[in-house]
Amino acid sequence: MAEYARNKKATFNYEVLETIEAGIVLSGHEVKAVRNGSVQLAGSYVIVRGSELFLVGATIPPYQPTNTPKDYEPDRPRKLLLSQREIAHLEKKLNTAGLTIVPISLYNKSSKVKLQIALVRGKKKTDKRETIKARETKRTLERLIKRG
Repeated sequence: MAEYARNKKATFNYEVLETIEAGIVLSGHEVKAVRNGSVQLAGSYVIVRGSELFLVGATIPPYQPTNTPKDYEPDRPRKLLLSQREIAHLEKKLNTAGLTIVPISLYNKSSKVKLQIALVRGKKKTDKRETIKARETKRTLERLIKRG
């Protein structure tokens, strides 16, 4: 299972409550660009339109700019594939104040491109400081263990 892109800021800025694996609708040249690793998930999010989910704000640049169709938009909304039961569950949770859906990572699973999305709640500044403090203490402990 190769990981093509990861949204590192999502786990820092948000508290992850629940994760779900979703399929994503891509055209052929977009799949090649994804497998090439030129995807940007930073700043993207998932919206609900009707009874469908769409990934908004993710950028997939053209694989070969000269061979890409002229009307290609790298930032277009991309449809996510989930069951109706999962979509209804997410819609119900989104009605709760302060929750949103963000992409965590883009990877392959048996030759299919999958997107891991998460239901998240925004962290407060103090929570972010605690995360930074815990990360720094972990690093210093690892350094001390290495030195022996």
